[in-house]
Amino acid sequence: MKTRFYFPMIISLLVISVSLLTACGDSDNPLSDTTKPVIDLKSPAEGGVLAIGSEHGVHFEMDLSDDVMLKSYKIEIHNNFDHHSHDTRTAETTVDFTFNKSYDVSEQRTAHIHHHDIVIPANATPGDYHLMVYCTDAAGNEAHVARNIVLSATGGDDGHHEE
Repeated sequence: MKTRFYFPMIISLLVISVSLLTACGDSDNPLSDTTKPVIDLKSPAEGGVLAIGSEHGVHFEMDLSDDVMLKSYKIEIHNNFDHHSHDTRTAETTVDFTFNKSYDVSEQRTAHIHHHDIVIPANATPGDYHLMVYCTDAAGNEAHVARNIVLSATGGDDGHHEE
């Protein structure tokens, strides 16, 4: 007699538990987002030559997108030298250029980025550098893009033409 009463109650509890667990779909849970954001870096181009000492700043342009929500992006520039040089200048005349800055793009699924925040000082060491862009979405997924760029004291072409 007791078995007849408990068996239907146990089955009912199992059915309710399973239906509650499956009712909360992945689309409602931002932590279930496992897709990395997409970075479409338009400028500077791979192998781009950037002018040292320009007061206008480097033309930087890209599009970011995510299937749920973006959070931030970071730009990092560091040298790609092997520290072998035939330069006749003394070491104090130039400094290895670095740039590292983060930007907030929270509450957006897409963002068009266009700015001139990267200013290369006149005393930056010319040569090969890496430009890295990292983008993180609201769930913490990160994508990155790497470019090889060259800093030049004799000018550059960052692909930007005034309109």
